[in-house]
Amino acid sequence: MQPETHVSDPHAVGPPTQHLQDHRSATRAPGLDRGIDPGCDSGRELDAGLDALQQQTVPPIGWSARVTKALLPVAAVVTVIYCWQMYVWLVRPRPDVLPGPADVFLTLRGLIADGQAQAVILTSLERGLAGFVIAVLIATPLGLLLAQNGLLRGAFGPIISGLQVLPSVAWVPAAIVWFGLSDATVYFVVLMGAIPSIVNGLISGVDQVPDQYRRVGHVLGAGRWALVVKIVLPAALPGYVAGLKQGWAFSWRSLMAAEIIATGGALGFGLGGLLEQGRVLSDMAVVLVAVLIILLIGVVVELIVFGPLERRLLRRRGLLEAGTR
Repeated sequence: MQPETHVSDPHAVGPPTQHLQDHRSATRAPGLDRGIDPGCDSGRELDAGLDALQQQTVPPIGWSARVTKALLPVAAVVTVIYCWQMYVWLVRPRPDVLPGPADVFLTLRGLIADGQAQAVILTSLERGLAGFVIAVLIATPLGLLLAQNGLLRGAFGPIISGLQVLPSVAWVPAAIVWFGLSDATVYFVVLMGAIPSIVNGLISGVDQVPDQYRRVGHVLGAGRWALVVKIVLPAALPGYVAGLKQGWAFSWRSLMAAEIIATGGALGFGLGGLLEQGRVLSDMAVVLVAVLIILLIGVVVELIVFGPLERRLLRRRGLLEAGTR
């Protein structure tokens, strides 16, 4: 019987026992380093728990939750109308001070019947949308320029922020002197109200874009224009959309202020004009109708434009699960 011989690897460094220990350490299950046997129940439970944490998502809103969410604003409106009517019944204020909900509804029905409500709504919407689009076309390149150029931003950034704080109604007297009683006066006031908000929103969005995005764009050979349009602007969309939303709110308020103060001449008759007409005639029902229409338009724009746009953007960024909100 031949004695057993051991042949060692000539390229190995160290004794064979050391290599065997290294091999065992390299092939050891990850759980053993933590003192956990991967075959035991505790090891499997730990792995399952980690997987659950990684895959945990926000459950979608059910049908009943959606109905509840939709009914809450309706319940709030009904409550306000009820309190309003109770106050009119108990206190009995003069109709020219505070009419009841029924009087306001009858006034609204009369304005709709003679077509005046549709005309003033259309006039104000045309002005508001046109002014907002012009503001976006001006503010977007201006905001990108200031966000990319530190010198220009340092020079004009405080001015833009100051214009955003300045009430746009302060521009109405100057606009009347410069442009007269024309639509140019209204559009100027709308632009001065919307542009600063959009510019600052876009600058804020660009500031949140990681520098790695720009470096990757340079590595891939993107020029300055392609870098801004294809990388920086898409990455800055959350701040940009927030600026657009705020810009629309400012433009809508600026429009109402301009229509209230600047009346007559070649100016059309919008919701602000209807509001001022009700004040001059001491017809508080007309005033409240105009206020309610202005409020309703703001809510509708939020629900059908900016709300869905924000949710879609959040879903694309992975910040909102499908079926939520």
